[in-house]
Amino acid sequence: MNKKWTLKKQPDTSQVKELAEQLNIHEKIANLLLQRGIETKEQTEDFFNPDLSKLHDPFAMCDMDKAVARIEKAIEGGEKILVYGDYDVDGTTAVALVYSHLRSFIPEDRIDYYVPERYKEGYGISVRGVDYAADNGFSLVIALDCGIKAVERINYAKSKGVDFIICDHHTPGEQLPSAIAVVDSKRSDCPYPDKNLSGCGVGFKLMQALNKRRGGDPTALYDYLDILAVSIASDIVPMVGENRILAYHGMKKLNTNPSVGLRSIIKVAKLDDKLKQQDITVSDVVFKIGPRINAAGRMKSGKEAVSLLVGTDQKDVQAISVGIDQANQERMELDRKTTEEAIKMIKNDPDYDKQSTTVLFNKEWMKGIVGIVASRLTEEYYRPTVVLTMSQGLASGSARSVEGYDLYSAIDSCSDLLENFGGHMYAAGLTMKEENVPEFKRRFEEYVARTITPEQTEPQIEIDEELDIQDITPSFWKQLRCFEPFGPGNPMPVFQTQPVYDRGNSCKIGKNMAHLRLELIGNKNSDTIWGVAFGKGSLYDRIRIKEEKQEQRVYAPPFKICYNIDENHFNGRTTLQLMIKEIDID
Repeated sequence: MNKKWTLKKQPDTSQVKELAEQLNIHEKIANLLLQRGIETKEQTEDFFNPDLSKLHDPFAMCDMDKAVARIEKAIEGGEKILVYGDYDVDGTTAVALVYSHLRSFIPEDRIDYYVPERYKEGYGISVRGVDYAADNGFSLVIALDCGIKAVERINYAKSKGVDFIICDHHTPGEQLPSAIAVVDSKRSDCPYPDKNLSGCGVGFKLMQALNKRRGGDPTALYDYLDILAVSIASDIVPMVGENRILAYHGMKKLNTNPSVGLRSIIKVAKLDDKLKQQDITVSDVVFKIGPRINAAGRMKSGKEAVSLLVGTDQKDVQAISVGIDQANQERMELDRKTTEEAIKMIKNDPDYDKQSTTVLFNKEWMKGIVGIVASRLTEEYYRPTVVLTMSQGLASGSARSVEGYDLYSAIDSCSDLLENFGGHMYAAGLTMKEENVPEFKRRFEEYVARTITPEQTEPQIEIDEELDIQDITPSFWKQLRCFEPFGPGNPMPVFQTQPVYDRGNSCKIGKNMAHLRLELIGNKNSDTIWGVAFGKGSLYDRIRIKEEKQEQRVYAPPFKICYNIDENHFNGRTTLQLMIKEIDID
């Protein structure tokens, strides 16, 4: 789908020059800083050098004191503690972090972890999980990345003599569970200044508070920042505030001294060379490390992912990572087939073009991959999307949104049709009785059609600024990398350059020649830079040099590109390249 190009509002030229001179940086870099609201030398230093000492006091979070007091009571009384978490990346990293820290001073026969089986128990706190705790003598359960809406399950746990501490980051319902403590900065009564933590981030704050109360060395928790960075990157939470500080230092640890488990995933993901160069990025986590950890919960058991992340024996951990990598391969193939089936359903719907939403239901689809399929369909058709299958006797699935549209509110408007739902503005999970699916589809479509704006129905690419090819130098790239880690709230800058021409060695690459590798110049005498344009192979004949005789080149018409800048590592040589997002040919 073609996207509308929108150039962001540019800061005042005199302000750009002043900041660039003050910091001795490229004016284009100063422009990017000002766009992000960074206007002074002091603000720039804070942004480029995030400081762990500036993390907020964990006790500023509602119920944190109650949670810590209950854990201390359990430790002193010799109680058994169960660390419980969701089966996705955020949940399994949260369990791994909290369990790893607690076992450093709690005997292993008094602590364990539990991850619900996706296809037997479903998301969140399950009756089976509560029974497991009660039957095995666990009097305290620390629930991570789930539980904020588990009102009935917590009441059931109380009847079984099991106390719960809930640490979540999802939006609460009207009623909070009657747990010993409910730690969630999204509580309406919580004064904690940062509302954007991942589930693992909330677990980190709990351990930070416990460590502080026990008088421990605060730096001891920094050993887990690589695990936390994987959570922050994979859960796509805003890369601002505490998340930026934690991810910045977590990515440093991931690149210099990753845990045994993460090192094994780096190996099977073929990121060894990038690790040697200390160049693993957030994108590598999102597209290579995170999906493999996720695959355990999607295709096998989320508990395997935790075993990997808490493991200390290289041989054992490597065996787990190989199995998880195989599960990821199976997940990719199933994802491809399911997406093809979903697209066929859309194409066979004669009314689809009249709709504002996509709602698909197929009993045969695997629940573990419907979220991925929903994301792909949202990207392809650009409309709020719900993909459902059958699980445990209910229609269950995932929803994804488009830029700027509040999906959670749309689903909430249909809450009387649902058995359960949870999530946030851009992603959610939901379950309903099968007979309610048609009515949900009707009302969801009706609500979205009424509330979505025309701007939200058209995919857009926001351009940060224009560059000339000669601006893209190693010095510029070095300064640009100070903006990392990138993510929501601090996206990787998108640049625009025009005009550009094919230098002569551009070619089609990849399966079915679907992609382009471009050799570009900004004018007929400028330096050359290479770029990659995925999915743009059909444009090859329109951009390539038409003729070359006796060094006389006949160029195709100039065109315009928007892109990110990245590094290409090949044969031990590192060069800059453009990751081209769109090509505009007059």
